[in-house]
Parts: sequence; C-alpha cells; structure tokens
Amino acid sequence: MTNEIKIGETIQDFRLRDQKRDEVHLYDFKGKKVLLSFHPLAWTKVCAEQMKSLEENHELFTELNTVAFGISVDSTPSKKAWAKELGIMHIRLLSDFWPHGEVARTHGIFKEKEGVSERANIIIDEDQKVIFFKKYPGHELPDIKEIIEVLKK
Repeated sequence: MTNEIKIGETIQDFRLRDQKRDEVHLYDFKGKKVLLSFHPLAWTKVCAEQMKSLEENHELFTELNTVAFGISVDSTPSKKAWAKELGIMHIRLLSDFWPHGEVARTHGIFKEKEGVSERANIIIDEDQKVIFFKKYPGHELPDIKEIIEVLKK
C-alpha cells in the first residue's frame, strides 16, 4: 500500500475534492497528461510558490494536453481560502484531508511523523502510466522548467 510508485506503472485511481468542493476523479482524465504536484501544507512560502508556478503555466499546460493539480492534506475550506489569497483561478487544489493523506500514502510519499506529504511531482501520460516521479527537499521549490520539458516529450 505504501510502496513508492515506479515509472511505467499505472497510477492508482482516486477521488478528491478541490477548493470549490467539486469531486475530481483521476481516471476521468484519461487521454490527457496529468501533473500531480504534492506539497506539504498550504499557507507556507515554498508551497505557495509551487502552486503559483502551476497557475502561471496554466495556458502552457493546456497547450500540452495536461491538467495540473496541487495536492496537500489541508481541508477543502483551507484550500478555498488559500486559492483566493494566492489568486489561483485555474489550477485545482485537491484536499487529501480524509482519510488523512490517503492518496499521498498510496504513492509512498506520506510522512507519518509530520502528518503531511513530501514535496513531489508525479506526471502520468494519457494512459495513466507514470512517466515522471521526483521528490524534493521540503525547502526546495520544484523546477517548473523540468516539468515542462517532460510534458513536451
């Protein structure tokens, strides 16, 4: 259950709510690439920069047939307020709140001691196979250029 995901394997399906309380069903996005951008907690500096970089690249993601999601263990109301604070209009911020961290746990990136996910990016292709997976130190902003290069391939 908590094995780290591997390149080439099919990602496990999930359903989470976004900041507007709309349900997101991962397998509804078959035929598109999906970027799952995990961040430890809303309302923190590096996480805010990570989500703003997704928002700033929304149009490019669309051109690249990609849907990007920000995911953390924060509750839906917290995500809603944070999205408003950051000016997030296009990127959907998903709440992995309950069961607490279940999606992060499924992908082997949940930090039990802290109760949050690691900072990580997972990209799946149009057939829901993992084509990119990288964890980052908590204080490090993921390189959006690296993500875009993977999506262009």
